[in-house]
Amino acid sequence: MKYAIIAAGEGSRLAHEGVTLPKPLVRVGGEALIDRLIRIFMDNDAEEIVVVCNDRTTQVAQHLATVQRDGLNGRPVPLRFVVKSTPSSMHSFYEISPYLHGGPFVLTTVDTIFRETEFRDYIRAFSLCDADGLMGVTDFVDDEKPLWVGTVTSRESGKRRVEITGFYDIPPSSEERQFISAGIYGLKENALTTLHGCIERGEQRMRNFQRALISDGRRLLAFPFTKVLDIDHASDIEKATQFIVHHS
Repeated sequence: MKYAIIAAGEGSRLAHEGVTLPKPLVRVGGEALIDRLIRIFMDNDAEEIVVVCNDRTTQVAQHLATVQRDGLNGRPVPLRFVVKSTPSSMHSFYEISPYLHGGPFVLTTVDTIFRETEFRDYIRAFSLCDADGLMGVTDFVDDEKPLWVGTVTSRESGKRRVEITGFYDIPPSSEERQFISAGIYGLKENALTTLHGCIERGEQRMRNFQRALISDGRRLLAFPFTKVLDIDHASDIEKATQFIVHHS
């Protein structure tokens, strides 16, 4: 399976709070964020890992070039990376989309922190998934502007399935369990057609891409993670480190 990482953000909030490293190189639990994802993806049978980083600093590109050449901790990595600054995460996704054809892929942002055991279960579920996508969701809310996920639970061939019905800026009024997007996207190749349509219409932000998947009639299932963190502020680094230490 292919994996992709969006690592093109500037990390401006971290910089304003005194963090001098670019976000992909910020260390949590003893690892740079980008290295942690690469390692986890390799542990989950990565055929290729595609990364996009910005061109406003050379540090991340140089680091990726070293991993590409020497591997990660001596382990060869099938790494491809694109260096380009983009106006939004969706445009970053678009820049690496030519390398994601040929089968299903999993996409995350560089600061997505999750339990490795849950991610392994997620990849196993995605490999068996017959829908157009399996999206990571969580009921843990620690985001300033979360993307809420509408769901409905059904049973098919005796198996419980959590179907996604929509993506919202405010919590949908429902008796169902309240989820937000966890920033982990398992997608089939037809999602790239939706992505190209978003770009042609001048849309931005990953949440609008997710909404377009529903509008295009893509069938999406939800995979609940107990807790997913991201790194927006300096204080989040310690939170993420403690989370990793307690759930390694």
